Parts: sequence; C-alpha cells; structure tokens
Amino acid sequence: MQTRRSLLIAGTTLALAPAAARADATLDEAAPAFVGTDSNGKRWSLADLKGKVVVIEVTNHDCPYVRKHYTSNNMQAQQREAATKGVVWLSLVASAPDREGYVEAAEANELTRSRKAEPAAVLLDPQGVIGRAYGATTTPHMFVIDASGTLVYKGAIDSVRSSNPDDVSRAKQYVRQALDEVLAGKKVSEPSTRPYG
Repeated sequence: MQTRRSLLIAGTTLALAPAAARADATLDEAAPAFVGTDSNGKRWSLADLKGKVVVIEVTNHDCPYVRKHYTSNNMQAQQREAATKGVVWLSLVASAPDREGYVEAAEANELTRSRKAEPAAVLLDPQGVIGRAYGATTTPHMFVIDASGTLVYKGAIDSVRSSNPDDVSRAKQYVRQALDEVLAGKKVSEPSTRPYG
C-alpha cells in the first residue's frame, strides 16, 4: 500500500502523492489539462486559454526561495512584463491544509495585494491535483506553455540557486528568456532547468 509522504527541501515541505499518482509533464508535448478555481472563485481551464502563452508559477509564500523573488521584486516584474505581452501568468498554491504555504482565498488575495504581485490569477490547489500533473517538486517551480498548448519550458525561474535576493541581479532569468523566445516564434533554447526551492 502506498502512502502520502513529505519532502523537505531547504526548509520547504511539499506534500508528495504516491509515486504512481505523480506525473512529470513532458516537454514538446501537450501540457497537462487542468481545471482550477482561483482566489476569487473564478474557474480557469487550460483548454479555455488555448491561443495564449501561459506561465504556471508553483508558489509557497513561506518558502525562502519564493520570498527571494518577491522581496527583490523579480517575480512581480516578470508578471507585469508577461501581462503587457498578452501572457497569462497563473500563480498556483498547491499546499495542503496541514502543510506549509497553505492559504485560504482571502489570505491569497492579501498576499497578492501586499506584495504588489500581478498574476492573472492565483489558483488554489489544496489537493495538489494540478501540481502533481505537472510534476512540481519545489517552490518556485515554473512552467511555460505556448499558444498551441505545448509545454515548452519547465524548471527554475533563474540560474542562481540561493535564497538571497541580492543574487537576482546576477542570475540568468530562464522564464523571461523562454517567454521572449516563444513570443518571437523561436524554439526555447534552454527548455529544462533544475528547479530549486
């Protein structure tokens, strides 16, 4: 019998489903379909976003690596840039009620407001259905889906594996690079990087 387990990564606990239930979204194939509800009660479906480039940011406000990108304003800047280019940025909270990072809708909205974050929506995934479908293992864990619905990037937001906000300025920004390439009609040059968090 398989049981749920937890993974402790650099102080961040993620609930993991049984191995048989976990997926690992495959690059250059259709991104896993999902339907989710955001912090304002709106339903979101990947199928409804066909024709749009989509970013999924798996997040946990208690994670020091997530805090690095919000404290430095890196995440918010990339959210704003993406929005101006017509990209749909979805922050995904996949923490279970008894796990670090879990938030109810009102708290998710307050975090978004207080951090001046600008995702198109904050999806609440307390059962981890969407997170498991994508094989998310850390926070932040980033995914880029092109306008045809194909997964074209998965991995880290940037190249410097630290929780220090001062490191953002010297890092290669993988998600920004992937979006620039996709929007220019190019193949993503670094489609898979090792996520950290």
